Amino acid sequence: MKKALFLAGVLFSIVVVAVLVLRHIDDYADFWRMRETPGVRPYEEPLLIMAEGVVPVSASEAMLRASKGDDLKSPLNLQDPAAIEAGKKLYFNFCFMCHGPNHDGKGSVGQSFSPLPADLRSAKVQAFPEGVHFKEISYGVPDGRQPALATTIPVLDRWRIVAYVKSIGVRK
Repeated sequence: MKKALFLAGVLFSIVVVAVLVLRHIDDYADFWRMRETPGVRPYEEPLLIMAEGVVPVSASEAMLRASKGDDLKSPLNLQDPAAIEAGKKLYFNFCFMCHGPNHDGKGSVGQSFSPLPADLRSAKVQAFPEGVHFKEISYGVPDGRQPALATTIPVLDRWRIVAYVKSIGVRK
């Protein structure tokens, strides 16, 4: 019994000493102090003033998302052969798996979907305004399988894909 009480007293003493040491380190040490890191007190120094033109005030992702598809116009010439060729390469990098080599929605991934992805050469899809294509590529199709690619593909590259899709025309 005396041994058990002695061991309990030693264990209790070790725990008390450990707590006191940790409190001392927390109060007086110049290291291991989370509250002293810059991430916890970021506003103690005055904020820097941003140079004009650093933050976009037009054509930002938030403004593009909030705009109606019918109102969006491409900053690129959609008939430019260079834009179309770049869009073709991007299509085969990002869209081909679902929409397929014939743009019919029967790609290796898309053929397993029900319903199939859109036939990009259908009259309905080709009749969409360029801004609608851009928004569907960027933010997906509500209740559809088109994923939102805004975080994957830069804005101008999305417009290049639109140029390519518009260039393939209606299936005959």
